[in-house]
Amino acid sequence: MKKIKAWLNRFWFLKILVNRYALVLLFFIIWMVFLDNYSYLEHRVLNKEIDLLEENINYYKKEIKEDSIRIKKLKNEDQVEKYAREKYYMKRENEDIYIIEFENQKKAENEKTTSNN
Repeated sequence: MKKIKAWLNRFWFLKILVNRYALVLLFFIIWMVFLDNYSYLEHRVLNKEIDLLEENINYYKKEIKEDSIRIKKLKNEDQVEKYAREKYYMKRENEDIYIIEFENQKKAENEKTTSNN
């Protein structure tokens, strides 16, 4: 018994570990951080997932706003014609269209398509 007391007096942290309240507290902390279903580590993973989903929500809200603006523009006949001419190279009867593409535009379009795939 004297050897144990000598060790406890010599190393102060052993006094703390022998205390039953400290042992219960240490067990509780380890349980809550690592072993529980609602552990700190699980919360970190879920919080990262929530942040990712919130970023997606913001992105899609922005896309919805842009699409609604495009839809409002396409309700106008002149805008529909302009869109068809620019996007699908449509033309009126007895009209010729000349498509001029610059090398810089081709490179930028190729980079966009390769980065999206």
